[in-house]
Parts: sequence; C-alpha cells; structure tokens
Amino acid sequence: MNTELFFSNAGIAFKNLVILYVIVAIGAFASKIGWFREEIARSTSKLLFYIITPCVIIKAFIGMEYSSETVRNLGIAVAAGFLLHISGILISAPFFRGKKDPDTDAILHYAAVYGNCGYMSLPLAQAMIGEAGVFYCTAVILTFQVFAFTHGTMLMEGKNRPLPPDVKKRPLWQCILINAGVVSVAIGLPIFLLRIPVPEVISTPISYVGSMNTPLAMLMFGSYLSNTKLSTVFKTPKLFITIGIKLIAIPAVVLAALLAVGAKGALLNALLISASAPSANNTVAFAGLYERGGGYAAQAVAVVSFLSIISMPLIIAFGLSVA
Repeated sequence: MNTELFFSNAGIAFKNLVILYVIVAIGAFASKIGWFREEIARSTSKLLFYIITPCVIIKAFIGMEYSSETVRNLGIAVAAGFLLHISGILISAPFFRGKKDPDTDAILHYAAVYGNCGYMSLPLAQAMIGEAGVFYCTAVILTFQVFAFTHGTMLMEGKNRPLPPDVKKRPLWQCILINAGVVSVAIGLPIFLLRIPVPEVISTPISYVGSMNTPLAMLMFGSYLSNTKLSTVFKTPKLFITIGIKLIAIPAVVLAALLAVGAKGALLNALLISASAPSANNTVAFAGLYERGGGYAAQAVAVVSFLSIISMPLIIAFGLSVA
C-alpha cells in the first residue's frame, strides 16, 4: 500500500466530512436557539425524502454521459448495493435475537444493517467526486429502499407483536416498488439508457432543487442530534456490535468484493462512501413509527455517526490506496 497516497486520500475524505459536520453544527445551534425546531426538522425530512433527494437522483441520470463502461459500472454498483445489505443482514442476525430486550435489539439490528445512503453518502460523494459519485451512489439507494421497506419493516414489526394503531401493513410489492428512491430511478434510468434529451426548462429546476440536498440534509441532521442525550446509550453493550458491523465489517466485505472485480476511480470511491456510511437516519423514524423507542434510536445513530468521522476517511483512503 502506498502510504503517501493513503494519507492524502484520508485527508481529502476527512476534510469533506468536516465541512459537512460544520453544517451539522450550524443545524444543531439553530435548533438549540429555537430557529430550527424539531417539528421543522421533521417537515424538512419529508421535503428531502420525497422531493429533493429524488431530484438529486434524476439529475445524476440526466448529467451522466452514456457509455458501455458506465452501464457496466452501474451494474456493479447495483450488485454492490445488494451485497452490502445482504452481508449486513447475515453478519448481524446472530447478535440481535430480541429475547431479553426486543425493542433495543430491533433498533440496533436495523442500525447495523442500514446506512445513511441519502443524507450522508450523497452529499459526501457529490463533494468528493461530483455527478459520477452521485450516479453510482444512487444504485445503493435503490437497493436500500428494497431492503429497508421489506426486511427492515419486518425487523421493526417483530413477530406476534400488534402493530401501532397508526401503522397500516402494506403489501410486499408496494413496499418494494412504491417509494421515493425506486420511483426516482424509474424516471432517471430510461433517460440515461435511452439517451432521452431533457429540455432545459425541466433539467434546470431539477438541478436547482437537487442542489439543496447537502445543506438541508446536514442542517436537519444537526437538529435531531442536538435533541439527543448520549450519556446513557453506552450502557447497552450491543451498541458496540452495531458499531463494529456498520463501520468495519460491512465496508470490509464490500471493499474485498470491489477489489476482486477490479473496481477503480469514481466507482470504487462512491461505493466505499456508501458502504462506510453511518447508520441510517430513518432508524429513528422507523423506531418511532413502530413504537420501539425513537429517543434511544436517535442516541444510537448519533454515536455511530460521530465515530464515522474517523472510520470513513480511513476506509475510503485504504480502498483507494490498494486498488
């Protein structure tokens, strides 16, 4: 491994993460003084999930130049996304059986498998790589949607457990096909594959709205971090299992697979960013929705997110240095 290259790549990744966390700190400060309250952050979350992030995804498909190599790399990215989630499910399954504390186990199990593909990976990929990074990260978001709304939903529902009154069970096909990520790809992928020209009067508004993704996502993240208390979360030993799986084991499996198929450049970088991202923000939303304990979920996600400031640059740098 080239040591000089390793530290150079680590420095670039760390710098971009610090930039993002400066925006997070601004969001936390705005929340503390009452300018960006929790209810506003929840509305922002819906805006990001249903409008802004889809615009980012569609914009990436519109802006990506078509070539046989790009199509091949997109296929590798989709395969990597499936590998990422399947390996997470298999590695974590023995540790979170929910016998003693089913609520905590459900939260930590979900947090171990599902990463912050949209609110952390996309902004970082956009900052470090540009449109190509967003393009390949989109493939991971697609697989995230498929698994999070099927396996993830089953984790939070539990076995023989009555659903909360506000929750309606959706058919499996609806969970897989009708969500913001899959619909965005369904719009953008034909544009890319068929090379359909998009008029400027449409592409420009999509670009403008998509450009809000990074600052708004980080401000929202800061708002919910400011409302969590981290003092009690370390009392749960299984949290360290979640940290090890999410920040070390899953990235290691994905990196080994990417190196085996000869992935390089923007593809490798984007997929490493996705694989090493901290636990998903919607761990908190799902825990609250299924009455598992949204407060504890926020604490767990906060801890994994803070530790990712160290782990993500190291993993990204190592992967790029040995490729």
